[in-house]
Amino acid sequence: MSRGYSPAWRKFTIVILRPLLYALLKREWRGRDNVPREGGLIIAANHISESDPLALAHFVYESGRYPVYLAKSTLFEVRFLRNVLRGTGQIPVYRDSADAALALRDAETALLAGECLMFYPEGSCTRDPELWPMTGQTGVARMALTTGAKVVPVASWGAHELLPYKKGEQRGLAGTLKKGFHPFPRKTMRVIAGPPLDFSRFEGRPLTKATLREATDEIMRAIADLLGELRGQEPPGELYDHHKVLEERRGAERPAGEEAW
Repeated sequence: MSRGYSPAWRKFTIVILRPLLYALLKREWRGRDNVPREGGLIIAANHISESDPLALAHFVYESGRYPVYLAKSTLFEVRFLRNVLRGTGQIPVYRDSADAALALRDAETALLAGECLMFYPEGSCTRDPELWPMTGQTGVARMALTTGAKVVPVASWGAHELLPYKKGEQRGLAGTLKKGFHPFPRKTMRVIAGPPLDFSRFEGRPLTKATLREATDEIMRAIADLLGELRGQEPPGELYDHHKVLEERRGAERPAGEEAW
């Protein structure tokens, strides 16, 4: 085996999934030349559906790279799936566990070995009612600035029609989507990749909270602008902050006179 994966397992997934995705989905792809063909690489993408990882992986593979995801550790407990995930070099994420730091260590190792890692900086499917990207978490920026890996912003659109995410806001565009899997008629997966982001101005700067937030905001703005191109719309000037919205709701629900500690 090579670094953490088996070439045979990767070939197996390509043989099985590639023709299936070509049959299931139509494609409108742009910017594949912006994906470097070698070297440690971070793909930073928006997240609108639990089905977009496969559509995004297809785009990245056809751009010349094999995608490696940070997947929930519980998926590695499923008998056959565990073999596929470990065999292809996917990285388990142990949330709320003493082993949580292992994912970051393994991700750094993979990037330094020249792998292409797939990240959703939002941390979950967007809760924005109109399905624009939310504000991002700083882990992707930290990983990029620590390893020197290039960051390619990517936006996708269409997976929400195939499999809507129904745990978020049920208003706006999100509220118009019907729950369930909708393969017919065939859905079009629109994906666009922008050029690698220039983080040269961050070189030598300490990884403070302000530095990581600045780099993260740049990543999310690039993704939002690319999504605007796909949708033919102007993205919001201020991205949806799910944590801020939750705090505001808690404040509104707090009895009058009660202090927030």
